[in-house]
Amino acid sequence: MSNRMSKLLSYLLVAGGAVLLFLGARDFLGSRVGQSDAAREFQERTSTPNPSTPQQPQQHRNLSVPNGDTLAKLMIPRLDTELYVVEGDGPRELRRGPGHIKGSAMPGDDGNCIIAGHRDTHFRVLKDLRAGDDIVLQTPNGQFLYRVKATSVISPKDTEPLRNTTDAELNLITCYPFYYVGSAPKRFVVKAELAGSVARAS
Repeated sequence: MSNRMSKLLSYLLVAGGAVLLFLGARDFLGSRVGQSDAAREFQERTSTPNPSTPQQPQQHRNLSVPNGDTLAKLMIPRLDTELYVVEGDGPRELRRGPGHIKGSAMPGDDGNCIIAGHRDTHFRVLKDLRAGDDIVLQTPNGQFLYRVKATSVISPKDTEPLRNTTDAELNLITCYPFYYVGSAPKRFVVKAELAGSVARAS
């Protein structure tokens, strides 16, 4: 390889690295700004209830949220995690935060509540979840406790986590592997079931 070709290749590699760094920084900062905006919007929609007071699920609460607006606060006590969930799962919505799949059950209702998120920003925390962990979804209508039943890695063609259910379930979905470069070939799913009332996290 000539000296000129070596220099050209070096420039291309540096330029490629700079582009990847820029895209990564943009996604990271965009996710932080999006969550900050979603948190502020959520606080405007609801006053924080006293977490020491248990709240039982109420069916058919008719919680209506426009696409892109903040739907719920998602908390994972063991991992000290708080995320704000928006309505919808389009590119714009998922830049703000994890997105509630429109048409799936609302938090606390009977049926399958489905929330998707990016593995390289908001939902990277899912890799540390395990069976038995608690997940709390807070909405203007109350707080609802889900308990993780299992985690799994599936093909994108596997639609089982998207199915309708009669019991109150929660499925959190992201791409997998978590540190894969490019479009990840599989999906990571956290399946949880409604456990009832909410107690103060210890």
